[in-house]
Amino acid sequence: MTRFKALAFTILAAFALVVGLSARQSGSSYTPKRINKAIELIEMGEPVYYSQFPGGGYEEGKSMSQTWADAIGYNVEQAPFNALQFKDFMQGLIDGGPTPSGHRTPTVIVTLPVGGIDEATVRANYWMVEQVLAAGAHGVLMVHMREEGAARALVQASRYPLAPKTPGVGEGLRGSGGQGLAAQMWGISSQEYLRIADPWPLNPDGELLIGFKPEDKEALAVIDKTMAVPGIGIVEWGPADMMMSFGLIRGPGVPYSQEVMDAREEILAVARQNDVVFSEVGTNAENVIERVDDGIMFHFANEEAARVGRQHTNRVMPY
Repeated sequence: MTRFKALAFTILAAFALVVGLSARQSGSSYTPKRINKAIELIEMGEPVYYSQFPGGGYEEGKSMSQTWADAIGYNVEQAPFNALQFKDFMQGLIDGGPTPSGHRTPTVIVTLPVGGIDEATVRANYWMVEQVLAAGAHGVLMVHMREEGAARALVQASRYPLAPKTPGVGEGLRGSGGQGLAAQMWGISSQEYLRIADPWPLNPDGELLIGFKPEDKEALAVIDKTMAVPGIGIVEWGPADMMMSFGLIRGPGVPYSQEVMDAREEILAVARQNDVVFSEVGTNAENVIERVDDGIMFHFANEEAARVGRQHTNRVMPY
């Protein structure tokens, strides 16, 4: 055997060992095709089931590493914003992983504590987007998106200047220096991170889900403009805030008002027109099949709803 053949054999053997170890560690023969598990599921035509978590650090991340959820909503809208703690949360997910599906971590989408009130507000706070993405987040949601310019600024904040140019969206605002840690969190090289850390589906190879919540009357009035911004990939309606915007308070066990349900239908229709993923709330074991059959692809749900939904679609990918 020549030295070249011996070297090639050694490399192949090492690769096989790594793949074998990853499969055994995840307890699954499934091989992930993407970093972002949620995007992978959507491209497969499978609904995504996610849970929300109000902040937390390393131990919380490690405890959630084997969660039933495909994605985790790291919600700090009403909680203290701490990028260092979020970095530790991501590290906990990694150390407790991989997921049963073989992904390094579940998809993690951060709901930020700044609203898309106007473009100036988003530009003044774009550093929040930059910091959570640099810590390894797979996406961000911005609340109260009331202005088209604010949605454009959000997309810019999630992109690098070297990203493919897109008409109607300015040059990316992310700076060099943060890609090293983010790449480490994703388990890839910095060069590969720079290539794929871009909003999907604007960039078909992108691994970031960027979106917002139209959760008040002002936001509802402009959804045809905000959802049409290139790079917006997901929208989650906010029924509780929407109800307050209509001057109403929902009591325990009381259904949402007709105005709020009409708002949901309007948001869903515009999302479908723009090929934006609609994120549903309140999905449970009783309504999940109806919602899945209606084409809803993203569900804030519970474990039983996820089990019923996955069984209904004969899902192949492990949770």
